[in-house]
Amino acid sequence: MVHRQLAASPRRAARLVGALFAVVALAVAGTGCGRAAEGPTAKSAETPPSADRVEPLDTVPAPRLPATVPSADGRRVTVASADRIVPLTGSLSEVVFTLGLGERVVARDVTTTFEQAAKLPVVTRAHDVSAESVLSLRPTVVLADPATGPAEAIDQIRDAGVPLVVLEPAKSLADIGPRIDAVAAALGVPDAGTRLRERTEERIAAVRKGIPAQRSPGADRPRVAFVYLRGSAAVYLLGGRDSGVSSLLEAAGAVDAGKESGLTKDFTPLTSEALVKAAPDALLVMAKGLASVGGTDGLLKVPGIAETPAGLDRRVVSIDDGTLLAYGPRTDQVLASLVAQLYGGAR
Repeated sequence: MVHRQLAASPRRAARLVGALFAVVALAVAGTGCGRAAEGPTAKSAETPPSADRVEPLDTVPAPRLPATVPSADGRRVTVASADRIVPLTGSLSEVVFTLGLGERVVARDVTTTFEQAAKLPVVTRAHDVSAESVLSLRPTVVLADPATGPAEAIDQIRDAGVPLVVLEPAKSLADIGPRIDAVAAALGVPDAGTRLRERTEERIAAVRKGIPAQRSPGADRPRVAFVYLRGSAAVYLLGGRDSGVSSLLEAAGAVDAGKESGLTKDFTPLTSEALVKAAPDALLVMAKGLASVGGTDGLLKVPGIAETPAGLDRRVVSIDDGTLLAYGPRTDQVLASLVAQLYGGAR
């Protein structure tokens, strides 16, 4: 959804959730204001959101099992069947469905929001896994990442004899290929993994070729601050070095303003002082977060936002919550949307 495009040159889902819950208790909205240097000019445009769907490979792969694979928690896990798969994060679900194995998935977690998985039962409460709900569905393999918890639920699933593979999270564009390969290996479809990795990398490369800033190396790069919003809880956070969006912003020819201003954590409470230091030309937000504060007009009422270069020119880039930090088969779409909203019709 485009809320303000820049007419001139200038983000894991489960990991983000864990980090945010750790910060929320400390989050407070700051007061005061500051005026930073002017950035690129902007034009306004509204476009409808694209359908929240994944695009599976053309050929449905047949798993070759058993397969013994490394788990990110130091174990080696043998998967004998992929008949009933339970991925415990939205990004893992996206990879499994895109590999062509969606018909074998029997459950989803709360962060799995794309259309093909909508009718599956949810096996998480808030963001915690319910071992009882998982086991009631008789899974033959469970996929998780290091942030999946609580630990007691993971142990209960394993104690029941279900193979559970922990996959390293994807934190940047460079992590996408290895994560696809690891999921494919665990499910016995390595050839499909190779095809999906190559397709994903080709699509990302195609988007990067069209980025205006890369065609004009001397042009100023837009400074973009990632702001996490939950208006109903009055939670406003500014993304720093480990927020997850740096790789996307840098690929788009932009500067991660929070990281560049010296914020070393993933998220920190949003204050006017931090915004002045970051001096963003544009704000990157999740679509639901933006809606939770009443859209761009509501965002400008958050203390300190209206006084930034981004706020003064209403430059807001909005990306779907389920895809922004997923770093997977749809990341090319995320990057394309980010580029389109930053640069508009610039060439």
